[in-house]
Amino acid sequence: MLPKLPLASWINQFVNWLSDVLGPVLGAVSQVVQTVVSGITVGLEHVPWWLLTLVIAALGYLAGRWKLAIGTLIGLLLIEDLRLWNHMIETLVLVIVSSFVAVVIGIPLGIWAARRKSVYQVMSPLLDLMQTMPPFVYLVPVLLLFSIGVVPAILATVVFSMPPAIRLTRLGILQVPDDLVEAARAFGTSDRQLLWKVQLPLAMASIKAGINQTLMLALSMVVIAAMIGASGLGADVMSALETVDVGKGVEAGLSIVIIAIILDRISQNLGKRRSKPSA
Repeated sequence: MLPKLPLASWINQFVNWLSDVLGPVLGAVSQVVQTVVSGITVGLEHVPWWLLTLVIAALGYLAGRWKLAIGTLIGLLLIEDLRLWNHMIETLVLVIVSSFVAVVIGIPLGIWAARRKSVYQVMSPLLDLMQTMPPFVYLVPVLLLFSIGVVPAILATVVFSMPPAIRLTRLGILQVPDDLVEAARAFGTSDRQLLWKVQLPLAMASIKAGINQTLMLALSMVVIAAMIGASGLGADVMSALETVDVGKGVEAGLSIVIIAIILDRISQNLGKRRSKPSA
C-alpha cells in the first residue's frame, strides 16, 4: 500500500503560516469590511420600508416595465408583512457587497485572461477548483483567518461567486469579431482604445450575464454563510432547521426566493434598449 500523502497537514501548516504572517493585515481588512457592511445595513434599516420598496419597484419598472414593478412591490410587501424586512436587508447587503467585490476583481481578471492566453491557462484550473469545490470547504480556512462573523461569510461568497464574472467577461471579449478588431487597429487605435471603445461595448451582453450569475451564486451562499456567523434570512433558515420549525423555514425560504427573482430580473434587464414599435 502506498504511503498517504500528508496533504491535510501541508494545507494546515500553510494556513497557520498565512495567519501568522498576515494577521495584522487581515485584522485591519476585517475591521474595514465589518464597518462598511454595518454602516450600509444600519443606513438601509433606517430608511422607511415603504420608501425603499418604492425605490426597488422603480428599478423594476426601468428594467421590465409594469409587470416587474408590480411583482417587486407585491414581493416586498409580503416580506414586510412576514416581519422579515430587517433580515432581508441584512441578506441583501451581504449579497450586494459580495457581488460587488467579486465583479470588481473578476472583470479585470477576465479582461487580462482574454488578452493573455498564458494567463488563462494558469487561471483555468483555479476557476475549475473554485466552481467545483463544495461551498462548505471554503468555510474552514476563512474561519481560521477571520474568525466567526460577516467578514468570512463575505470572503467565502466572493470566492464562490467570482468565476462566472471572469469566464463570461473573457468569453465576451473573445467573441468580438476579428474583422472589427482589425479594422480598429487599421485606424490606429491603441490597445486601451481598442478595449474601451470596441471590445468592452461589444462584450457588454456577456459581461452583464456574468454579473447576473455572480449575483445568483452569491445569493445561493446565504444559508451556508449563516453557518459561520452571517445574519439575515439564512440565519432564519438555520434556526428553523435546528428547531424543526417548518413554517418559519418556509417564510424565510420564500423571502430568499423573492429577493432572488427581483435581483435576477433587474440585473438581466436593466439598461437594455427597447425597440420602438414600428408604425
